[in-house]
Amino acid sequence: MIKLSIKEELSRYVYSFVWLLLLPVLVVNGLINFAKFNRVVAKEYLSRFGLGHKHIKQGGFWLHCASVGEVVAAQQLVERLLVSHPEAAITISTNTMTGRERVKQLFGQKVQHLYLPYDFPLFIHVLLKKIQPRMMLITEMELWPNLCHYCWRKQVPIFLINGRMSEKSTNSYLKLAWLIQPLLRKLSAICAQGQRDLDNYLRLGANEKSVILTNNMKFDLAISANDLAEATKISNRFHLENRILIVAGSTHEPEEQLMLDAFLPLAKQQDNLLLVIVPRHPQRFAVVNEMLVKQNIAFARLSSVAELEGEMPQVLLADQMGVLRALYSLAKIAFVGGSIAPRGGHNALEPAALGVPVLMGRSIYNNPHICETLQQAGALVLIDNSKELQEQCKQWLNDESQRQQAAEAGQRVVNQNKGAIDNTLAILGLL
Repeated sequence: MIKLSIKEELSRYVYSFVWLLLLPVLVVNGLINFAKFNRVVAKEYLSRFGLGHKHIKQGGFWLHCASVGEVVAAQQLVERLLVSHPEAAITISTNTMTGRERVKQLFGQKVQHLYLPYDFPLFIHVLLKKIQPRMMLITEMELWPNLCHYCWRKQVPIFLINGRMSEKSTNSYLKLAWLIQPLLRKLSAICAQGQRDLDNYLRLGANEKSVILTNNMKFDLAISANDLAEATKISNRFHLENRILIVAGSTHEPEEQLMLDAFLPLAKQQDNLLLVIVPRHPQRFAVVNEMLVKQNIAFARLSSVAELEGEMPQVLLADQMGVLRALYSLAKIAFVGGSIAPRGGHNALEPAALGVPVLMGRSIYNNPHICETLQQAGALVLIDNSKELQEQCKQWLNDESQRQQAAEAGQRVVNQNKGAIDNTLAILGLL
C-alpha cells in the first residue's frame, strides 16, 4: 500500500471541510427531493447521504456511471459480467435521475441502482460498509477523492475504465494537483480510451505503469432487439414508412433552432421529410415544445397518447428518454448534439453503427478520436452553421450512392475498432 505524506492527507481534509460547509444546502436539497418525487424515488435518493437500501446485496462489482452516456457505454461490459459472474451482485451508481432511468430500462432487476453519495467521508464510509464491493469500477473521469480514498483504505481495488481526459479537463485538474495526484496513485489501473487520454493522465501525475490503452468501449456497442422493436412500434404508430427522417439526437440550446433553420427550406423541396428532435435532457422537452408552438410549426409529440389524425406533420418531438437508438435506426441522416453547443459532442457511434451518416459541429472534445476516425472514413461531416448543415443534408438526400457510402463507412469503423471490453476485462483479471 502506498504511503501518503502529511501534505497529501491534509489536502483531502481541506477538501472534506468544504463538503462539511455545504452540508446544510445538501440537506435542504434532499428535503425538496422528498417532497418533489414519489416515495420510491425519494427513498432511493437517501443514498446521496449513504442511507437507505436495507436489503442491498453485498459484494460483487460496484460500477459508477455519471449519467446516461456512461451507462450506455458500459452496457456491454455489464452484460458480460452478468453472464460470467451470475452469482455476483452488480451495483450501478449514477449522479442523475436520467442515468437511473436508463439503468432500470437496460437491466431491470438484474442490477441494483443507487445514487452516488455526496463525496463527504461519513456518507462514503457508511455506504461502502453496506455494499462491501470486491471491486470498484469508475467510468471515464469521475474522480472523487473520498470515494477513492475509502475504497483504497478498505483494500477494494479501484479501476478507472474507459478513461477519458480532455485537455480542458486536464488543465482544470492541474490546478488541483495537490488533491488529484494522491487520488491517481490509489487507482489499481487506468484503462484509457485513447492516446490523448493516456497522455493526459500521465500529465496529471498517474503512475506510468498503471495507465493502459484499452481503447473506447463505445465501439463495442450493440443495437438490441428491444431498440429495433421500439423502432418498429414508433414507425407503425406515426406512419413513418414513407417518410425520410433526419434525426437530431441529444440536442442542447441552440441546436434545435439550428436544425429547424436548416430543415424547413429542405422540407419545401421534399415534402416527405421528417425532422425528429431528441433533446438531451428532459427539462428541455417543454422548452422545445414552446419553441415549435411559437413558430407555428406543425409537430407531434412522441409521448402523446392521442391517435394521430391524418398525416404525420413536419416535426416529431421525442419527449421521452431511452428512444434515441430506436429513432437513429429509422433515420437517413443524423445530427449528433452537444457539438454546436459547446458541450464536447455526444456519441456519434450510435448512428454510425446503424448505418446512418453523421453531422456534427466542431465541439467534439469529449470523443476526438472517435470523431476523427469517422471523419477520415467519410462517415462524419463537421459543420459550423445551419447553412452548411442544410447543404450537406441536401447533398446526401439528392445522391443516394454518396449517402450509402458514408453509411457503410460508419459501420466499418465501428466493426474494425471493437475489442475494448475484452481489453478492459483482461486488465480487471475477469477475462
